[in-house]
Amino acid sequence: MGRIKKFRLFTGSMLVAAALASPVLQAQETAKFALFHDFTKVYTFVADEISQGQRDYVTLINEEGGIKGYKFEALVRDHGNEPQRGIELYNRAREEGVVYYNFFSTPVSNAIVPRALQDKVVLGMPLTGRADAIVGEVFPYVFPMMATYWSQAARILQYIEESEGGLKGKKIAYVHIDSPFGREPIPIVDKLSRQKSFELRTFAYPSPGNEQSAVWSDVRRYRPDHVILWGAGNAQLVSIREAVRNGIDPAKMLSVVWLTETDMKNVGERTAIGIKRAEVVKPGRDHPIIQRILDKVYKAGKGAGPEERVGSSYYNYGVADMVVTFEGVKLALEKFGPPLTSEKLKLGLEMIRDLDTQGFMPPVTITEQDHQGGGYARVSQWDGKAWVPVSDWAAAFQDVVWEQARESAAKFNQTK
Repeated sequence: MGRIKKFRLFTGSMLVAAALASPVLQAQETAKFALFHDFTKVYTFVADEISQGQRDYVTLINEEGGIKGYKFEALVRDHGNEPQRGIELYNRAREEGVVYYNFFSTPVSNAIVPRALQDKVVLGMPLTGRADAIVGEVFPYVFPMMATYWSQAARILQYIEESEGGLKGKKIAYVHIDSPFGREPIPIVDKLSRQKSFELRTFAYPSPGNEQSAVWSDVRRYRPDHVILWGAGNAQLVSIREAVRNGIDPAKMLSVVWLTETDMKNVGERTAIGIKRAEVVKPGRDHPIIQRILDKVYKAGKGAGPEERVGSSYYNYGVADMVVTFEGVKLALEKFGPPLTSEKLKLGLEMIRDLDTQGFMPPVTITEQDHQGGGYARVSQWDGKAWVPVSDWAAAFQDVVWEQARESAAKFNQTK
């Protein structure tokens, strides 16, 4: 009998060991994030840095022991800003058991939205995609997470109002690339122009924005009190150069988030002293999160790219995406336990309340109704060497933003 018992104990331990090594259990212990980008076509000015920030934060979490027994894997692939290619990558990632997706491309993300809703998988859309996806009841699995372009435009106008003592009678020029991205904030700016009694005129330049001379001649003749710039990449550099050439004071110009340290170097660090931008994440290395990455990822030789990029504005956007996502992961595992699924991650994200990142981001609260996180942004100013905050974090004119979002979301609902 003793020999039989020993044999049973031995075979039982073998089965346990085999189970621990099985692909099924390993899949439960390793959560996969699909962090897909346009590395080759339109978003090349930003993709490498944001991707590096995302991957470095994933590595940081793994180096610090993971979360509740989980380690994490970042799948990084190029969709070339092509919706059909993005859909193919999405289908492949679904088969691989991915729990979080971020395509960082408005055309690709928008193509994925109906599938993500149908498949009940979390689609992150910080700084890209549909602005109306903040409406959680209509887009339950889509998470913008940060201030949308609508909220950024509202914050810029609020800053002008605060600095001028009012907007009434002011002349605002909205200069934008002639694309869906460039036109997106116009309904918000237009509504606010009527509410606040300021004069608004829009000036569109053709994509990709390499030629803007005629537009800026018109802007000069308009003699605006302030100019809002809505472009990205090289188009922003052309806008700044043409504005300066036409005698427009950089201190009168305010940009969407897509203006970074590298852009200032390329346009001339002193050329655009005084220009301002909307900001949703603190730039630079002077923050505990970035210091942890440098200490635990780069000192270990595990960085995803050049160390000199660490702390750039775009790099920090990538880190911020992961900071919010991993908070959702932590809350989901604490509340529901393993295995980590996309449905549990959705619920975890909706449990985030006043996420405190010690100033790296504004406080983030995500609910079942609000997937934007509160819509906070601030304004910073270029001083010739760095971006310096000139306002506090604030959520501006959210009544107007949410009115527009609900109208747009209702139309989406009708087409489903």
